[in-house]
Amino acid sequence: MFSSLNVDKLAKDLDLVEEGKKRGALNQPSKTAKPYDDVEYTIIERVEEEKKTSQQSVESSLQLFAGRLASLDFEDQFGLINLANSSSVSDFKAEVAIGEAALRDLKHDLDVRENEYSWFRKKHNLIRAPRLPEGGAHILRVALLVFLFLVETGANGSFLAKGNEQGFFGGIIEAAAFSMVNIGVALLAAIYCARLVTHQNFIVKTIGAASILLYGAIALAVNLALAHYREVSGTLVDGAGTQVVANMIANPAGLTDIKSWLLFMVGLLFSIIAFIDGWFVFDPYPGYAGVEKRRKSAREGYNDGQAERIEGLQDVRDEHNEKVKEIIKGLGLRQREHRAIVEHRGKLLSLFAEHQNQLERACNQLLSKYREANIQARTTPPPKYFANPYHLEKVKPKVTADGEWGDKELSASIRDAQAKLNEQVRLIGQECENGILAYQQIDRAVKIDG
Repeated sequence: MFSSLNVDKLAKDLDLVEEGKKRGALNQPSKTAKPYDDVEYTIIERVEEEKKTSQQSVESSLQLFAGRLASLDFEDQFGLINLANSSSVSDFKAEVAIGEAALRDLKHDLDVRENEYSWFRKKHNLIRAPRLPEGGAHILRVALLVFLFLVETGANGSFLAKGNEQGFFGGIIEAAAFSMVNIGVALLAAIYCARLVTHQNFIVKTIGAASILLYGAIALAVNLALAHYREVSGTLVDGAGTQVVANMIANPAGLTDIKSWLLFMVGLLFSIIAFIDGWFVFDPYPGYAGVEKRRKSAREGYNDGQAERIEGLQDVRDEHNEKVKEIIKGLGLRQREHRAIVEHRGKLLSLFAEHQNQLERACNQLLSKYREANIQARTTPPPKYFANPYHLEKVKPKVTADGEWGDKELSASIRDAQAKLNEQVRLIGQECENGILAYQQIDRAVKIDG
């Protein structure tokens, strides 16, 4: 950091040998002279100037070191750690309490639905589990209904295309309308009416049975009308609908074409299949699937809420532990930086002290070159002070250590802070386990009376 003073170069620049010879030939300085003469003062001033420049550099570096040490701010770090330790456990307990209250509300809703489910089963004397419209079987049933609609529409369209002014396209439109009515009536009857026959109440059961008979009559009428419409549309361009109504009233079974009978049987078969498929879309007992849906939804809501709250506690715990790791890591980094700064500062001061010694030696070497040349050229004895070496006034830069941490003191404080943080991690982990246990114990809470 400090460059050595080049004695030979400086001696040459000051022309010390020639100056010594010149002044020695004049017997200057005199035998009784006091130190120092002009040439010697010039040497000393150059050395002092070099010392002063180095001293300024050292003091500037010391200010930088002091700033870097101050920026580490261990007091603030330890204060933040104490603050975090004092609030983290209480904050975690508050989080547990909030989650527990929310889960109790969800558990209350679940208990209400469980009681409703038990009451419904008991009231209607149900033993079997409810059947819900979900899963692959439900998708297959829906797909079957779509398939029936498309097949019946396509088949009827080919039959009804005969006599239609728009040809096959017109037949498809009419067939789609008939299929919608045929399959739609079967579905509505199966889903909303026929299921009433399973009810415990005799009147409701009677309504269900009557609705099945009504569905059968409507299915026969719709498919007979479709068959009659095929025959009439093949011979009449206008008024086919009126003729179909008249034929249905006069002779419903008066179909003369085997294809018309085939159309009737296919349509009736598709209607029956749609009726059976619709029967299995929902649970046969009215209201049973709805009760189970509400119970299942409440159960899923509670389970999801519990899992979310437990995961939230674990996230808070992990986040806290991660912060603790970062704090401990940061303290270690700050301590290493503190140690490096102090060591660098000590090295700087040591180098400056050695630099001053080198300047003193260089100064004496320069003085010796001048004095030796002076003595050789003299005819009188030299002054006595020529025999005395020059002593450079050493400077010891002042290091401001007020409030500065010592290495042992800092290490002890950091160990204490780490111990507190580790204890905090243990407490948070314990509180997390207690919170999860509290959430799980809500499952074993006594259910409310129905």
